[in-house]
Amino acid sequence: MIVKRIVVLFAFVMALWSCNEDDGGGAPAPEPPRALSEVLAEDEVKIQEYLKTHYYNYAEFQNPPENFDYKIKLQVIPEGNTDTIPLIDQVQSKTINVSSSAEGGEVDVPHTYYYLVAREGAGISPTVADSTFVIYEGTLLDDTRFDGIDNYVWQYLPFFLRGYAAGISNMKSGGDIISYDDGTYSITDTGIGMVVMPSGLGYFNNSPVTIPPYSPLVFTFDVGTIVENTDYDRDGVPSILEDVNNDSDLNNDNTDEDFISQGVPGFNHRDPDDDNDGIPTRDEIVLDAQGNFVSFLDSDGDGISDHLDAD
Repeated sequence: MIVKRIVVLFAFVMALWSCNEDDGGGAPAPEPPRALSEVLAEDEVKIQEYLKTHYYNYAEFQNPPENFDYKIKLQVIPEGNTDTIPLIDQVQSKTINVSSSAEGGEVDVPHTYYYLVAREGAGISPTVADSTFVIYEGTLLDDTRFDGIDNYVWQYLPFFLRGYAAGISNMKSGGDIISYDDGTYSITDTGIGMVVMPSGLGYFNNSPVTIPPYSPLVFTFDVGTIVENTDYDRDGVPSILEDVNNDSDLNNDNTDEDFISQGVPGFNHRDPDDDNDGIPTRDEIVLDAQGNFVSFLDSDGDGISDHLDAD
C-alpha cells in the first residue's frame, strides 16, 4: 500500500551534523558570532524590503489555468507597477524566541518569521516535531537558489532549521494518495506555501559554503503528507511531547547526564531512556493496547514524570 511504503521511508531520514577539524595548518580562527539582536535588526530591514518588492503568482492560484503545476513562483514587482499585490500584503507572521548568550547574559531574542499559505491543503497541520513528506526550494533574498528537490522526500522537522520547521507547521498536508499502474503516485490538494526567516532562525554565522553568513532565507514548500504524532525514537512518547521546556526546539531538551547516546546527541526525542535509569521510557508511561501514548506517570508524586525521574 502506497501510504505504508511512504511512511516506512521516514525511518531513513538522517540529520546532517558538521564539525570543523583542527588540521594544524595555521588556519585563522573563525571570528566570534555577532550579537543576535544586532543581526536581527539588519535582517528585518532586508526582509521588509524583499516583501515589499516581490510577489508570487497568486492570480494562477486563484484561477488555475489548465495543467497548472501549483508551484509558487516568486518575482520582483516591475518598477512603476502599482496593480500587483506585494508579499507584504499577503503574508502572516509569528514570533519565536531564540536564546543568546552574546547579549550580556543569557536572554531570549524574539525573531519574527513571515509565512504565506498559497493553498491550504486538505489534510492536517504537522507540528515542528513531525515527519513530513515535502517538495521544497530554498533561496536567498536575491533569489539565488541554494537548495531544493523536485520530488517528495521525508524530512523529520527537528533535524532542519527552526524557521523552516515553523513555516511548515502553519501548512496542512494533502488529501488522497493516488497510485497508478506504473508504480507512480500523486497526492491531491497538498498544502503549498512559503516562509521568509531571519538568519537567527536559519544558519546565522554557521552557514554552508553556498550561503553567506547572516543570510535571511526564503523557502517554498509543498506538503504532501505527514506522520501525525511522530515518535522518532519509538519510546512511546510523541516527539512533540519531548519538548520539555515548550520552546518548539527539541534539540535543547536533554533530561539525563548522557549527552551522547550511541554516537549522537542524546536529546529526549532521540533517546529511548530519557532519564538514563536503565528502564526504557516505554515502561514508564501509559500506553493503550495499540501502543499509542495515553499519559505520563508520576509514581512518587514529586511532580516529575517517571520517564524523566531517575530516582
